[in-house]
Amino acid sequence: MALTKIDADGLNSNVFNVVGPFRNRFINGGMTIAQRATSATVTAGTAVPTASTGYPSVDRWYVYSTGANVTAAQVAGSGAVKNRLQITGAASVTAVGVGQRIEVANSYDLAGSNATLGVDLANSLLTTVTWTAYYATTADTFGTVGTPTKTQIATGTFTVTSSVTRYTANIAIPAAATTGVEVVFTVGAQISGTWTIGNVQLELGLVSSTFESRSFGAELALCQRYFIKLASAFGQSINNNTSTGAAIVLKATMRAQPTLDGGSSFAVSSGSAGSPILYAGYGAGTDGNTAYVYNNSANWSTGVAVSFTGGFSAEL
Repeated sequence: MALTKIDADGLNSNVFNVVGPFRNRFINGGMTIAQRATSATVTAGTAVPTASTGYPSVDRWYVYSTGANVTAAQVAGSGAVKNRLQITGAASVTAVGVGQRIEVANSYDLAGSNATLGVDLANSLLTTVTWTAYYATTADTFGTVGTPTKTQIATGTFTVTSSVTRYTANIAIPAAATTGVEVVFTVGAQISGTWTIGNVQLELGLVSSTFESRSFGAELALCQRYFIKLASAFGQSINNNTSTGAAIVLKATMRAQPTLDGGSSFAVSSGSAGSPILYAGYGAGTDGNTAYVYNNSANWSTGVAVSFTGGFSAEL
């Protein structure tokens, strides 16, 4: 909740902040959730992010690089900060970006208001970090880094050092930004050293408040709207004579019809497991939190015990 000031032109300035729950519009701003991996290689390129690529490590934060691969890892923080995201540079890297896309459902009310961006940053090599805010051209559709479908709201720079420091910036969100908001942090030639990011917050108002530390369970549940990692989820096989599959109950209702993570696999109590495929007619997009996963290369009897390991993604 925020106290507001109404300007003469009727616009809501949101000058003052009142500390309250879920004021941070970023999910996993503390980098505490890493369902996919605690460390992963980021393959250089700008054809990301998509629902299935570009999210290498900590949940909800996509990472890209140009010129050469980098490593993205969830690392230990210090003091009261448990985790941060750290990018390790490499020779020939020309740029690195870290960003998050906030869907319409969580950003619509930001339109026509002022917001404050806060972030902890450090870089052992470079001294400038650029931040840029955008809104999507159409609802929840931002395109990729190389082929964007979004409009820039504002941009600015932070002068950083090798010591983790808090930085803030005010952003005037235009009234047109009712289609989802994105914030991207970028650096240039990170040819060596590390870039550390943590406690990222976007909130209504012109005053930066203390970083909101939500409970681990609450933050995990928010992340699972976009990505769910399942280890040995069990179901019973269904055979319709043309394909064989199993209904898998997901841990959360996802944002949209998900795609399967590339590392997904089946195990069955009898017969050949085959490779899992997500049946497009079912899943989180149509019936809430059950996905029908099948294969068309093996024939199971009805009622066979099925174990599924893998991920479901509905990233923006």
